[in-house]
Amino acid sequence: MNFLQITSLSKKYGEGEGAVHALRGVSFGVSRGEFVALSGPSGCGKSSLLSIGGLVMSPSSGGISIAGEKIDFENEQGLARYRRTLLGYVFQYFNLLPTLTAEENITVTPLLAGVSSRDARMRARELLEQVGLSHRCEHRPHQLSGGEMQRVAVCRALAHRPHLILADEPTGNLDTKSGHAVLDLLKRAACEGAAVIMATHREDSLAWCGRVIRLHDGELIDDECIRFRDGHADG
Repeated sequence: MNFLQITSLSKKYGEGEGAVHALRGVSFGVSRGEFVALSGPSGCGKSSLLSIGGLVMSPSSGGISIAGEKIDFENEQGLARYRRTLLGYVFQYFNLLPTLTAEENITVTPLLAGVSSRDARMRARELLEQVGLSHRCEHRPHQLSGGEMQRVAVCRALAHRPHLILADEPTGNLDTKSGHAVLDLLKRAACEGAAVIMATHREDSLAWCGRVIRLHDGELIDDECIRFRDGHADG
């Protein structure tokens, strides 16, 4: 069974002749253990799709189900519960809390999920070690490079061990080395059983994924499985 099921999803901004159709009847499912790329040019609907999948925006029509349960976008309490416990979201521009250290930024999500402060700190340090930033745990965002901030942001999204991870252009502003560190962490999360969906316009990032869903003008135009090995697609 698909962990995330998206069915006939449409999103319209505005009304009348000036309305913009960001999504037009998109349907697909993602299982746990999959690393899926959403690919397409700017304005194709990738960010709108992730925002709806991340339960921060409601669709105009259609719907989604998570773990077999249809999402009620009118139930704010239920949406908050899903976001705290099942979802991890990686923003393109980090969204780190400026007054907190790298370690403290990461502990936010497990603490909200009810994890003890001791276990939250241990999880943060474990993740920072995995991305080579254990020596930066006490640094605040303004003391970190862009690549370091994005790695901290990915750690924060993974800290409460979510079953669904959504990443919006996570390597869009990173150099190659930092981008590969982020992609490796996301791929590792999928290998550990999470359903991972990453929006990207970078063709080189697709080689890390097992499946590519291509969007154009709000419509799904292709859904392709890729045979991959060690982070690179087979020829």
